[in-house]
Amino acid sequence: MRTQVAIIGGGPSGLLLAQLLNGQGISSVVLERQTRDHVLGRIRAGVLEQGLVGLLKDVGCGDRLHAEGFIHDGTLISYGDQMFRVDFTEHVGKPVVVYGQTEVTRDLYAARDASGGQTIHSIENVVIHGADRDTPSVAFEVDGERRVIECDFVAGCDGFHGVSRKTIPESVRREYEKVYPFGWLGVLSETPPVNHELIYANSPRGFALCSMRNANLSRYYIQCSLDDSPENWSDEAFWAELKRRIPADQASALITGPSIEKSIAPLRSFVTEPMRWGRLFLCGDAAHIVPPTGAKGLNTAASDVNYLFRALAQFYKNGSEEGLDGYSAKALARVWKAERFSWWFTTLMHRFPGQSDFDLKMQIADLEFLRASASAQKAMAENYVGLPY
Repeated sequence: MRTQVAIIGGGPSGLLLAQLLNGQGISSVVLERQTRDHVLGRIRAGVLEQGLVGLLKDVGCGDRLHAEGFIHDGTLISYGDQMFRVDFTEHVGKPVVVYGQTEVTRDLYAARDASGGQTIHSIENVVIHGADRDTPSVAFEVDGERRVIECDFVAGCDGFHGVSRKTIPESVRREYEKVYPFGWLGVLSETPPVNHELIYANSPRGFALCSMRNANLSRYYIQCSLDDSPENWSDEAFWAELKRRIPADQASALITGPSIEKSIAPLRSFVTEPMRWGRLFLCGDAAHIVPPTGAKGLNTAASDVNYLFRALAQFYKNGSEEGLDGYSAKALARVWKAERFSWWFTTLMHRFPGQSDFDLKMQIADLEFLRASASAQKAMAENYVGLPY
């Protein structure tokens, strides 16, 4: 097989890159380890920055997002029974859009199908060859048959556990990581959201988040121990604990119901440098992970895709490799800012094991400063709605 760009990973970042390239007449093949049903069954975040919204519109995926997405002009932050609002549009003139990552992926699959682009699912034993040469290739197995794709470039959009990052020699790459001493227990329920905006809660019992997917599908989280298990939590126990962690007026308005999904996600910050090795380019979780507190995972992947797409388009238009040469530095400059924001917001909102009384006082002082300072709220709003590409 032969294509211009081999894309490893059929999640939203890989599909978005493929469709952006398709719009410029650049051929690609998307390779995905899982089935399409499995990819569409993943429960992920749904807060989209305006940059990602614009990219989705560019590839013809804006109609359903516009019709079904929720415009959020701000967010609510609580500590104890205190709650205040950070107004995004007042401070930076832009909102975010709440639209589930599953729906983003569904729209991108539909666009991929409509364009006739090739996506191969259920692949195994992927090996990237010759990434440090001018003629890379990707070998893989599907249905027991060994295949090889020859290409000009390889885009590694295959996540933290994928093969792309590990293809870069250890002597070349450097990894930075912070593992947080807690996780999030998340519940999805067919219930109306407790509030029309997200609520981030810092309570003496730990962090909580009230989020939503649509008008009758809510997503709630509570901070939990890393060695906890969803099986330890009945629905009744989860709802009771959530109510203890959010302000009393919100708790009294909370409508509960049976969970349709329940899982625990660990939290980590991770970055690998560089994000390019020869003709192999990393995007999204293949290169970096953020804790979900700041809603930056999918959005930071989208900024990577934007930079890589523009660099590839420049190369195929006039042969210039300037964008390709600058890709890693440009992407990492924005990645580290997203990492900083996610780390700051996680540190602000969670209770850490072994926190001293002084640590807790500093945390509350930081929250009260954010509540009282328009400048602090503007800085938060700038980061939350998304820094420019």
